[in-house]
Amino acid sequence: MTRIDDMSLDLLFGNARTFPAWLDQPVEAALLQQIYHVMRMGPTSMNACPLRIVFVSSAEAKEKLKPCLMAGNVNQTMQAPVTAIFAHDLDFYKKMDRLWPHSVVTPMFEGKPEYTEQFAFRNGTLQAAYFMVVARGLGLDCGPMSGFNNAKVDETFLAGTSWRSNFLCNLGYGDKTKLRPRGPRLDFSEIASIV
Repeated sequence: MTRIDDMSLDLLFGNARTFPAWLDQPVEAALLQQIYHVMRMGPTSMNACPLRIVFVSSAEAKEKLKPCLMAGNVNQTMQAPVTAIFAHDLDFYKKMDRLWPHSVVTPMFEGKPEYTEQFAFRNGTLQAAYFMVVARGLGLDCGPMSGFNNAKVDETFLAGTSWRSNFLCNLGYGDKTKLRPRGPRLDFSEIASIV
């Protein structure tokens, strides 16, 4: 397999940051669609693809999101051009006939809400991470966060669906002048063993 260059790795991880402030520069819908088109190829268990996304970008939608946020996340979210609600679909398996035609898998999930939720959450989180990596690769900055009321977000934006919110991610062009010094990371020996 071909290795990507160090400059690309730095773009995606080494020099990439989580942004709390944003430039007044819009994010085009076509770019969001392009990001999805690339990230959808990332692997999920049995190609389940349970991620669902609501892109909150209008002033009206942002006002609806505002009461769902913890106080520390209000300013950055209201300033961001787009806030993605990354959710997972509890009924993802209803599309599995098309996504995983090799075998019948509906009985694995139907009537098993705890297993289905766990499966959807895990694989939806994977896909959301792919989205952020691709977004960085295509020139956007990201500000993922979990400081919000999931139940309020679900009631406000996902009512009447089988979708459940996981986390939020502000998207746009970050204001580098507002970045704090980068936080430390744990060493390999602190988090891993090879057995």
